[in-house]
Amino acid sequence: MILDWLLPTLILTLLVLAGIGAVRRMNMWRAGQAEKVDIVAGLLAMPKRYLHDLHHVVERDKYMSRTHVATGGGFVLAMVLVILVHLIGIESKVLSWMLLGALSMMFCGAVFVFKRRRNPPSRLSKGSWMRLPKNLLIFSVTFFVLTLPAAGVLPASFTLGVMGQWFLTLVLSALVLMSLSEMLFGMTWGELMKHAFAGALHLAFHRRPERFGGGRSTGLKPVDLEDNALAYGKVLGVAKPSDFKWNQLLGFDACVQCGRCEAVCPAFAAGQPLNPKKLIQDMVVGFAGGTDEHYAGSCYPDKAVEGKAVGEAKGGADHIITDGLINPETLWSCTTCRACVEECPMMIEHVDAIVDMRRFLTLEKGETPNKGAEILDNIIATDNPNGYAPASRTHWAADQNLNLMKDVKKAEVLFWVSDGAFDMRSQRILRSFVTLLKAANVDVAILGDEERDSGDVARRLGDDATFQSLAKRNLATLGQYEFKTLVTTDPHAFHCLKNEYGDFGSDALEGVDVLHHTTFLNQLIKAGRLQVEGFKGGKVTYHDPCYLGRYNGEYEAPRELLASLGIEIEEMERSGYRSRCCGGGGGAPITDIPGERRIADMRMEDVVSTGAEMVAVGCQQCTAMLEGVVEPRPVVKDIAEILASQLIEVHS
Repeated sequence: MILDWLLPTLILTLLVLAGIGAVRRMNMWRAGQAEKVDIVAGLLAMPKRYLHDLHHVVERDKYMSRTHVATGGGFVLAMVLVILVHLIGIESKVLSWMLLGALSMMFCGAVFVFKRRRNPPSRLSKGSWMRLPKNLLIFSVTFFVLTLPAAGVLPASFTLGVMGQWFLTLVLSALVLMSLSEMLFGMTWGELMKHAFAGALHLAFHRRPERFGGGRSTGLKPVDLEDNALAYGKVLGVAKPSDFKWNQLLGFDACVQCGRCEAVCPAFAAGQPLNPKKLIQDMVVGFAGGTDEHYAGSCYPDKAVEGKAVGEAKGGADHIITDGLINPETLWSCTTCRACVEECPMMIEHVDAIVDMRRFLTLEKGETPNKGAEILDNIIATDNPNGYAPASRTHWAADQNLNLMKDVKKAEVLFWVSDGAFDMRSQRILRSFVTLLKAANVDVAILGDEERDSGDVARRLGDDATFQSLAKRNLATLGQYEFKTLVTTDPHAFHCLKNEYGDFGSDALEGVDVLHHTTFLNQLIKAGRLQVEGFKGGKVTYHDPCYLGRYNGEYEAPRELLASLGIEIEEMERSGYRSRCCGGGGGAPITDIPGERRIADMRMEDVVSTGAEMVAVGCQQCTAMLEGVVEPRPVVKDIAEILASQLIEVHS
């Protein structure tokens, strides 16, 4: 048959063109800044990361998980066998039957893709993505038919006569050209299916390889202030797409436009001008050029796709991102809650990119909106965001008889008070926690006036210079004293101390357990150092703070503490790793970008839907945000306050 030579020619031609596209795409990623990766180790780890480590995220949507295994796994296996059987021409019935099996698996997956795409959820991008089921079905059916003679199902001499043979050749060739070119070109030339090619390499060369194998990596990468020309191309932060690391650009290309980030983003739900999916797609337009006119998903709230040549017309990867590509209000809307990152099936780091761009706006342009500049000035001048006199940091503890580290030099536990020391509502939480520590006979001390702001707010607002200054000064102070455990009631300070201070070369926290107060209190309860009576109030629900849960994986200790009081938690629909943000992180209350609703109001609606009379929290910021919701509403209490009210006995 004519197909005996035409089919290999078509396959080879398409593979060569796809290879050219792959080289072109990789050159676009290389426009980014240098980032050291272990290429060999990454490539060797990639299959496990793609097929296993990623699966715990994909599995959350079981329908698409099974569908992806069938379609993605079937296509990869089928493509390898197509090359062996139809391009190289290996005559093996075993390989041919394996190919038929792979194509059958792919066909089954394609049927389920077709079913999902008939009535897709609003978060899914449409447009060219609606062609996906057709291309998958055509590819699997066409090569199934072409493989039947090689498998011995049809005779090798199968013919329909001259006219029939020409007709069959034209039809099958057209189908091969249509389906295979869509799949291969879509992967490598930046069209539909590019996530399959870029996604595999993104997993191999991920900026946070610690995330694979069940690990966790949430600390922001520091700006190299001593050699910013090396780190960020002569600017602090990211001004242009080419200022991103090359593997960040690669990560943007891995986006599958599934919209799972969009569905969980609190800012998007509140009608603020942020959609994490559109943000990532705009980044792709930024480094690849062209326009966003073919974007067919949800845009930013109250915005429309304008189709401007935001990349190409302004110089591609060398144009300023906030000059026509991204509105600064989009960046300032983010609460840095990491819900988007947690849900992303391709493990894209949205928050890193947003903070990198904020750094440029803050450090280079001085454009931090609303109270941002005032807050940063306060932190620099007074070591706290609201400008209180540093000497007043210990006023809340005047009657607590707490040891100061500068007096005792050594303690079992160092209590990092954080900026709740200046807030009357937060002081009630601090006092409750101290009551529990004393009841358990814990040898505890505080830094007092030596403690400075942890730098969390400064860092999320993009002022990495101030954050690094605070971190180094705090580490120098901590290094003067001896303690086994550092405990704080502030998840934001907890995160900085545990995950971000380690980048600055100090051994002040080496060998120290940095704990959130719920974790420490749970240890005391389990050790029998505290006894509490059963809670006799009404229904209680628990709100997971983003910086305790998604950032640090602590979901169980707060729940175990409540269970020790006999409380059976009425869980909200969005709890645990899917907890909705209170709206207080990332400096969001400071930049205060308007939307249709307040995020805290939406979270309180989640609370009310459980029928709970009280919401237990483990974060001073969450307490402030939720108590800011107009009453009537459930009571908001920190877990330390609840425990202290139920304390009945002390064990030495």
